[in-house]
Amino acid sequence: MAITQAMCTSFKKELLEAKHNFLLTDGSTFKIALFTSSASLGASTTVYASIGMDEITGTGYTAGGNTLTRVDPSSSGTTGLTDFADTSWGTEATFTARGALIYNAAGNRAVLVLDFGADKTVTASTFTIAFPATDGNNAIIRIV
Repeated sequence: MAITQAMCTSFKKELLEAKHNFLLTDGSTFKIALFTSSASLGASTTVYASIGMDEITGTGYTAGGNTLTRVDPSSSGTTGLTDFADTSWGTEATFTARGALIYNAAGNRAVLVLDFGADKTVTASTFTIAFPATDGNNAIIRIV
């Protein structure tokens, strides 16, 4: 099994079908779920499923993950972009995660797979995912 960082192919198609709305006001609800090193996630991932995907378990983590706070879409030069505010799991979180899946809660449609590069462990502390700067070179979702 492996986690490969990628924008999900199904997401690219669904953008053209207007199934995702990233606007801060009245946009879709996006979530981020964490996964173990046993997970198999990548460009071909199409949906988040609560069973059978090797989602992590542990103190301070609820299946399905955190709801993300969107950043209004913008552009920089010829690049369209959007991002999310950083997200954290509790002050008493205890678990190990290898990667994550950002998904649209409407239909659990996969958006983006994040590969942490190695297992990340937290013990009775806060686990934070810090998203990159919201600009044309770094935003987590960029259409070039």
